[in-house]
Amino acid sequence: MSNNVERLYNGIIKENPTFVLMLGMCPTLAVTTSAVNGLGMGLSTTVVLVLSNLLISLFRNIIPNGVRVPAFIVIVASLVTMVQFLLNAYVPSIAAALGVYIPLIVVNCIILGRAESYASKNPPMPSTFDGLGMGLGFTFGLTSIGIIREILGAGQIFGVQILSLKWFTPITIFVMAPGAFIVLACLVAIMNIVRAKMDAKGKPLAKPSGCITGDCASCGMSSACTGKSQDAASAAKSE
Repeated sequence: MSNNVERLYNGIIKENPTFVLMLGMCPTLAVTTSAVNGLGMGLSTTVVLVLSNLLISLFRNIIPNGVRVPAFIVIVASLVTMVQFLLNAYVPSIAAALGVYIPLIVVNCIILGRAESYASKNPPMPSTFDGLGMGLGFTFGLTSIGIIREILGAGQIFGVQILSLKWFTPITIFVMAPGAFIVLACLVAIMNIVRAKMDAKGKPLAKPSGCITGDCASCGMSSACTGKSQDAASAAKSE
């Protein structure tokens, strides 16, 4: 498997930001009242992810280490502003439905996380595919939740009535806030079952690394963590 294909597989399946890493929960729970909203939010985030990863990778040797996070935010905020203008111009209905969650892409932990952990340390092409994989994984997660909530809550999919209201009574809780938690919990449970079965077969679907497992060798922030640990140890001894 080539490195670029591996980055796509990693973002969509192995480390899916919604079902595996549990990142970006605010838009995941808030905007997935319909499949269209979930797809729109996911694709908007994907565009920002791909372009921000590309630009940050290109400028990784130019941006001073001391101001890298503010620089990342400036790049991401500029891209989000462009995406918001395009949505307002060409799909105003989706822009109105997503509302404040489009500007909040600026502080989405998926984007800043990939910028810090991958794009700032790798060449442009792998960084672009990393952003594309994570973005498509996020889109898949939001769209899946939106489809289930829309079907159960309104009998529709992408605004098309597929369940006749003559015999189907919409379960309105699924288009309300509690419905988002219920659907997300069920899908995460299914993902955990699949991961457990793959682990039993000796083909692990996901292998977390870094701070989650204590694998400092695979963590881009290992030196910072090591320094903090040493400082903490010194402080404990002095006390």
